[in-house]
Amino acid sequence: MQPDRDQKHWMYERMVVSRRFEERIEKIYLEGKTPAFNMANGPIPGEMHLSNGQEPVAVGVCAHLSADDTVTATHRPHHQAIAKGVDLNKMAAEIFGKATGLSGGRGGHMHLFDASVNFACSGIVGQGCGPACGAALSRKMQGKPGVAVAFLGEGAVNQGAFHETMNLAALWELPVVFVVEDNAWGISVAKCDSTSVPRNDVRAAAYGIPGHFIEGNDPYAIFDVVGEAIKRAREGAGPTLIEVETYRLAGHFMGDAEGYRPEGEKDALFAKDPIPALRERLLADADATEADLDTIEARARGEVDEAIAFALESEYAPPEDALTAVYA
Repeated sequence: MQPDRDQKHWMYERMVVSRRFEERIEKIYLEGKTPAFNMANGPIPGEMHLSNGQEPVAVGVCAHLSADDTVTATHRPHHQAIAKGVDLNKMAAEIFGKATGLSGGRGGHMHLFDASVNFACSGIVGQGCGPACGAALSRKMQGKPGVAVAFLGEGAVNQGAFHETMNLAALWELPVVFVVEDNAWGISVAKCDSTSVPRNDVRAAAYGIPGHFIEGNDPYAIFDVVGEAIKRAREGAGPTLIEVETYRLAGHFMGDAEGYRPEGEKDALFAKDPIPALRERLLADADATEADLDTIEARARGEVDEAIAFALESEYAPPEDALTAVYA
């Protein structure tokens, strides 16, 4: 299964939107945080986790999904949210803590929620597995169409919540796909120092479900394998576990000194940056012209500029609003 020309263009555009969005967020996030980094300072306080380098996973998966399908994402969610169709203006406003944000500015960048496209994420490692299974179970019990996708990092696969939900998903043959983004680092701990198996797709055998590993951060290969898994889920054949080799081009969070990385690793990863690689591939395969891609990139920049302007121009909620929409 390979994407058609329109899908390839969509994948490239969503990847560019995600990267340009994060570049703008990064620049604004660092305001007031230098020369001595203090994450409490600046217009966007708190932690910030960038997804640059991991964009192929999001587009390769979400190209198969509609607004009715559910996605639960991680604390590194921007690429996934953008690929799923989350409103970018409201997403930007949420990151800036503005009243016009997805949750009125209460959640911030690790807790984006957009019910209109069935997207949610959480800062708790592995937390999205259970809700994804719940959404899949709900669809199955009601006889409604729709699948769920739970994104998680390779470090989250060692969490108990992952194994509990894998067991139930397999036992109840739920229409859910688990997608592990393996960027080789759980914060500052290498995968080989935290995980007893070299690839997490082999864990699928313990639950009697298919497992797949995708090398090279290749959006077309991701599209192919995930497409089959989602087709299988839609047909009632149950869950699939997929691990994708991807690359984290930034630190775990903004301000991470990344002293744990071996010398030369970052340079080698930037040489494999998936966005210029996909641009070259589209041109080489005659799936796009230079003019086509220039138009896509200009449109992506315009979308990001509009979202950032919307966020900056939006007002903060009044102080008395702090106690609304919370559990007493």
